Amino acid sequence: MSQFISVFDMLKIGVGPSSSHTLGPWRAAQEWIQKLRDTSLFVFIDAVKVDLYGSLSLTGKGHATDLAILLGLSEADPEYIPIEDIYTIVDRINVQKELHFKGGKNIVFPNDSIQFHKEFLPFHANGVTFRGFSEGKEISTETYYSIGGGFIIQENDSLEEEIEINKQNFPYPINRAKQLEEYCERDGLLISEIVFKNELEINSASKIDLELDRIWDTMLECMYIGCHTKGILPGGLNVKRRAYDTHQKLIKDGEYSNPKEWITAIRSIEVKFREILKWVSCFALSVNEVNASLGRVVTAPTNGSAGVIPAVLMYYLVIENHDADFKEIKQFLLTAGEIGSIFKKNATISAAMGGCQAEIGVSSAMAAGALTELLGGTPAQSLVAAEIAMEHHLGLTCDPIGGLVQVPCIERNSMGAIKAINAAEMALETDPKEVKVPLDKVIDTMWETAKDMHKNYKETSEGGLAINVGLADC
Repeated sequence: MSQFISVFDMLKIGVGPSSSHTLGPWRAAQEWIQKLRDTSLFVFIDAVKVDLYGSLSLTGKGHATDLAILLGLSEADPEYIPIEDIYTIVDRINVQKELHFKGGKNIVFPNDSIQFHKEFLPFHANGVTFRGFSEGKEISTETYYSIGGGFIIQENDSLEEEIEINKQNFPYPINRAKQLEEYCERDGLLISEIVFKNELEINSASKIDLELDRIWDTMLECMYIGCHTKGILPGGLNVKRRAYDTHQKLIKDGEYSNPKEWITAIRSIEVKFREILKWVSCFALSVNEVNASLGRVVTAPTNGSAGVIPAVLMYYLVIENHDADFKEIKQFLLTAGEIGSIFKKNATISAAMGGCQAEIGVSSAMAAGALTELLGGTPAQSLVAAEIAMEHHLGLTCDPIGGLVQVPCIERNSMGAIKAINAAEMALETDPKEVKVPLDKVIDTMWETAKDMHKNYKETSEGGLAINVGLADC
């Protein structure tokens, strides 16, 4: 048996710049406060201290982990908070040195209440401990681990989700890619159809469609904002937004007033071959420029890799199939989500555990498999595409300069999207029976590579570009 991971676990709506360093700690803070409320300890709390460990500490400032903690403790929700309210809440806490909770409770929160510790906790690279005090006595201590993609656990939790997937409660229990392929072949179903049937066990068809549509709307809005915003990204690297200028050159005289009309405008343009690559890069860059500025994105499967899947899906909609609508969008997201879940079950989607291969590599594999299905490939060919995409990301390190999700992270989304499209095209010309490396084997290899990778190359900013190119060089 294996755990059930919903497509909505793999594709979450949240705030950038990092699912493991921003969204995860934010959710952990929310969960701790809720636990205090549930155990009636909340009324006694008059002081709070937070300790960040390992990768959360080493790149916490660049990933806005401290801001996420403040927002989570304030009980704001990353899925729905108006983006313009983020700095208002953070600035108020920093100036007033006080946390404001729902219901009117306020407690003093000095600037040194969040401490950064370089040491790693044994259980996981991303550790955060929340401590609550009453009249100087510590009455609550909870440690959470942010394990990638916005997922959080505690050490005494099972690493598996609460919902086990087996033949008694789900029609298609899936742990490995081989199982998925066998189900598709046996029942004559596409990957997206298998995933949809499993999702129906926990959500109604209308709810699934509603949520998938909301995810796509968030992705589309994110690309739209990124393509129409110019300036310098925050954080001190002085990285210029590039999606705006690229988009201006590509859109030509297109007329539109909203994201939906924008797609129609792009579809009406006669796109030359070289411009296809520019459009895909533009879409990917736009998402991750929004992500880098604490904008709202969809983890796919992480914030750092959030640009790959929307860029490839947008490529299909505006280049490959102008008649495509929600049916194809739904197929794409369902297939991508399932491929990502197989990586999570058997390896990792956390750069702090596996380097960037676990983020850009996984997102590229997800996008490649999903695109292959839309282009008419068989389920076996979709899995071949996912394997090709990951195979050519193996060993990719995570070495963000200044701990910011900007260099090389933003460009890597563009490269991951291009590789996904290329992998899909190769898979469509491949006989799956002749493939030497099945997807399960490349996932196992990715996990072995992750375990062998030096910790300096796992989102610590203590190796690679992060030390060879410092803030002073920028």
